[in-house]
Amino acid sequence: MKQKFNIIESTCIPVEIDNCNTDLIIPARYLASTTRDPKFFGDAFMHDLRYDARGNKVPDFVMNRPEYSEPPREGVHEIIVGGQNWGSGSSREHAAWAISGYGVRVVISSSFADIHRNNLLNCFVLPVIVSREFQQELFATVKADPSARVRVDVPAQTVTNLTTGHSESFELNDYKKYCLENGYDDIDYLLTKKDDIVNYESRRS
Repeated sequence: MKQKFNIIESTCIPVEIDNCNTDLIIPARYLASTTRDPKFFGDAFMHDLRYDARGNKVPDFVMNRPEYSEPPREGVHEIIVGGQNWGSGSSREHAAWAISGYGVRVVISSSFADIHRNNLLNCFVLPVIVSREFQQELFATVKADPSARVRVDVPAQTVTNLTTGHSESFELNDYKKYCLENGYDDIDYLLTKKDDIVNYESRRS
């Protein structure tokens, strides 16, 4: 979903799974679908961890616990704190669609699989890389108090644990930062350059 990014302040869902691969994020059977309905993919997010073989909720999985089960909305569960090496495995873009479709706007981890990280950015989900120590602090804070909030400041490129006051900077290339701040995908960006492109082509001809 195209959204402008500025400052996101939200409660978090702690998904403390290292090497959480794209098959866990969205099972392979969903890849055959031709829909781009965000709800379809959001419902499939972490499906086989959220539900058992009979379709019943797995009560002890974090996303089904009452304190973390409320659907994401502004200021609530817009951030996932994930384990290290988030999004490993296949390069399926559907994994990013699932996270975006669920309503998550930021995933924080100590490391991401490169292709998945780029897919997230293309789907208007911000991947934030922090130190392992800060990641573990966030897990401890959120699990101790599910109402704890984290602030992600895109212009300043900082993430802050509002409970402890600790903050870290994160990297974001200038082009993707510009696109996120303006709600542009790659085509939108090109369209902002339409006059320049037309002028260039007219000079060439």
